[in-house]
Amino acid sequence: MTDAEPDEPCSACGDPTPDALARTIRLSVDRANIDTQRLCPDCFAEWIDRYQREMEPESGGVAEGNSDIIVD
Repeated sequence: MTDAEPDEPCSACGDPTPDALARTIRLSVDRANIDTQRLCPDCFAEWIDRYQREMEPESGGVAEGNSDIIVD
């Protein structure tokens, strides 16, 4: 039996996050990696909520056709 490596921590809260539950968010501009975050399910849900709030047009709604969020 081999020693398993500990789960990597969530970038937001620091809790160990198993690979099966982790979500990785990568921010790239012109194919250059700007930021990568590994998030647990709770922090990922908070990140999505914050992203949707901050990206909403000032008119109060998400623009039609621009509401897709793609996460690897």
